[in-house]
Amino acid sequence: MTTKEKETQENEPKAEGPEVDVEKQSATGEAVARLRRLADALEAERSFEIQIAGERISVPPYAAIEFEYERDGDDEELEIEIKWRKS
Repeated sequence: MTTKEKETQENEPKAEGPEVDVEKQSATGEAVARLRRLADALEAERSFEIQIAGERISVPPYAAIEFEYERDGDDEELEIEIKWRKS
């Protein structure tokens, strides 16, 4: 399994705290399992818990979901972005 992890933290904190950017590339089976758990949680209108590169994340059921497609020559990318505001 190939894993690529990138963690970035800004030195200057914003009003709500420092910015954190964590990415993890997963094997297909692991990604499918995570997406399935996410879909089940959203369908049941409950929170989804996930840990990425040591960062524990709780996605609330009211989170907004956005699909983004990009193409640059022969390179294509599909991103699923989930956004919410802490309450």
